Amino acid sequence: MEEKSKYFVVKQKAVPEVLLKVVEAKKLLESERVITVQEATDRVGISRSSFYKYKDDIFPFYDNTKGKTITLVMQMDDEPGLLSDILHIVAVYRANILTIHQSIPVNGVATMTLSVEVLETTGNVSSMVEDMEEKHGVHYVKILARE
Repeated sequence: MEEKSKYFVVKQKAVPEVLLKVVEAKKLLESERVITVQEATDRVGISRSSFYKYKDDIFPFYDNTKGKTITLVMQMDDEPGLLSDILHIVAVYRANILTIHQSIPVNGVATMTLSVEVLETTGNVSSMVEDMEEKHGVHYVKILARE
């Protein structure tokens, strides 16, 4: 019976250090700052076997999203202009807004679901989400799906 791959979106602080170092080593190889896997693994402080074990299983979130749809859910205060500020962040990162659904605010707090298409010209999606989270009045931003 074929086992299907499952994917999870986790914050960096929840990822074991060895996996983060695999990502670092891959960046070194891609940027051609090192020539061999041995050089990359020596520089980041992991074994070659760890690199080969995990190299196909971890990648920065934004690396594999071009041409995909990302659906975010966020909870935010009912403040004039806050939705506009969030949409401006999407525009700055050059993502294409597909759908927006905002609930009616209850006790001054609304939930919004936002689907965006990530284009070739779109900036770093992780940074876009971080910028949204840092907006005053935004309680949280979660990635619901990536298709």
